[in-house]
Amino acid sequence: MMESGFHQPVLLDEVIHWLVTRPSGTYLDATMGGGGHAAAIVEKLSSTGILVGIDRDPDAVEYCKSRFQGLSNVILIHGVFADANRLLTPYITQPLTGVLLDLGVSSYQLDTPTRGFSYRFAGPLDMRMDPALDLTAADILNHATETELRDLFRNFGQEKRSSLIARNVIRSRHRQPITTTEQLVEIVRISTPPNYRTKTLSRIFQALRIRINDELTNLEKGLDTILKMLSPGGRMVVISYHSLEDRLVKTFFRNRAQKCICPPEIPQCICGKIPELQILTAKIIRPSTEECARNPRARAARLRVAEKL
Repeated sequence: MMESGFHQPVLLDEVIHWLVTRPSGTYLDATMGGGGHAAAIVEKLSSTGILVGIDRDPDAVEYCKSRFQGLSNVILIHGVFADANRLLTPYITQPLTGVLLDLGVSSYQLDTPTRGFSYRFAGPLDMRMDPALDLTAADILNHATETELRDLFRNFGQEKRSSLIARNVIRSRHRQPITTTEQLVEIVRISTPPNYRTKTLSRIFQALRIRINDELTNLEKGLDTILKMLSPGGRMVVISYHSLEDRLVKTFFRNRAQKCICPPEIPQCICGKIPELQILTAKIIRPSTEECARNPRARAARLRVAEKL
């Protein structure tokens, strides 16, 4: 396992500032990765504070078991944060003081060629965050219809050339099965002008990854689940890396913070809706220029914070 791949947590100071409001509280790092944020949270906790870490990648969980060995106030769990309530029930009963969601794919996953997440390395077209999942990227590319591939690239990758790329996937797999990142890179190469190739590769790999790991569905379910687990005054801190994730988070926060959903023509509120959240970040928080220079992968990060009422 590449230890360096788990370093450089994004927006670390900002996360700790917004998240840790009570040192004796119970906190959840719902996308623990290599434990960079988790380690900083633990440093802020008192002797009675608790940190629970969840990750769907067993490599990350094993790495953090070694990293946090001997710390009795750290609980590590393999699983998906959308199932947080079920996963935490055997360990804690108290409401959560704060939850961190650092979405997307980890540097370790991107930089491990055998995981197939990056177009920069030769490897199998896998892209499963949890290797126990059945479906791989190769399965989709070799069995989905042209229409399904077009919609996948368009909806999850926001790719304008989705139709052409889908058509070329079908042509390519008629010659031989598509099983490697190099084959997919070649399909994108012949479908895209040179000036747009890198961004298109990022979009196509992103679309497949989102589909394989059901990321947007898990995010929608997870936000709702985690809100119910928070204590009043508890905070949700979410870092997203692309517009699909960020739009879901923004919409969820806005809807749960809304006081009234009555039509505007009704002079007096009759819906009885009670807001559940207060949005604490009027604008998204982005990494500083200095952080982006140190860690270029932080450039796309967007942080939002809300507090349960």
